[in-house]
Amino acid sequence: MKKVVQKALYGVSKPVVKTYTGTMLKMDVQKKSAWPNGAKIIAPNHPSTGDPFFVASMLGYQSFIMINDVLFQVPILGEYLRRSGHISVKPGHGQEAIDEALEHLRAGHTVMIFPEGLISPLSGGFHRGRSGVARLALASGAPVFPVGIHLQKNRLHTMTSTVSGKQETSYWYLRGPYNITVGKPLRFSGDVEDRNLVQETAEQVMLKIKRLAYESEQRWFRNQRGLHGALETV
Repeated sequence: MKKVVQKALYGVSKPVVKTYTGTMLKMDVQKKSAWPNGAKIIAPNHPSTGDPFFVASMLGYQSFIMINDVLFQVPILGEYLRRSGHISVKPGHGQEAIDEALEHLRAGHTVMIFPEGLISPLSGGFHRGRSGVARLALASGAPVFPVGIHLQKNRLHTMTSTVSGKQETSYWYLRGPYNITVGKPLRFSGDVEDRNLVQETAEQVMLKIKRLAYESEQRWFRNQRGLHGALETV
């Protein structure tokens, strides 16, 4: 019954998100490799709160996303996330989220994790990658697809709300160019209890993500120059 509900919710939400990204966002997606069948880990940078939904919309099939527990506390949205089978990441309970994600990978599912663990710095750049993506990759053997996102940070809308008695801030990208570059799969092996290996793996993934985000940014610049050039010739 649980799987039936998850599939039903995905079937309902997919066209809604697709319609939104198709009309409000100028999504430009470039993939260096096709998505393989079976288990895989999608690892994007995280410039806005809506990234989990935007990135999921390009997959074309159901994925299970590791999301900060704060969003699970939001009325209606939280219930949707729970019933859809997405994975709540609670402070101090990271291993529980990892274990749940590993169950999905063992079942051949797609898991999305944001290695930075929180929204990228608004001033630009990236946070240091956390260990979660490395632990998933080493424990499961599933390929990691790094994803680099570029958007216009001046278009982010800051929203502050009270969730479970606490003030929480979110950063929503409602419209504008949204460039995505998906890298080739990365594969890792070794002892997941080796802290040095875990750190090195996390750093390798973040390095790839940074390079892909830069590619997305450069593609946006080229598109802008092309647009201006076309307008000048009219």
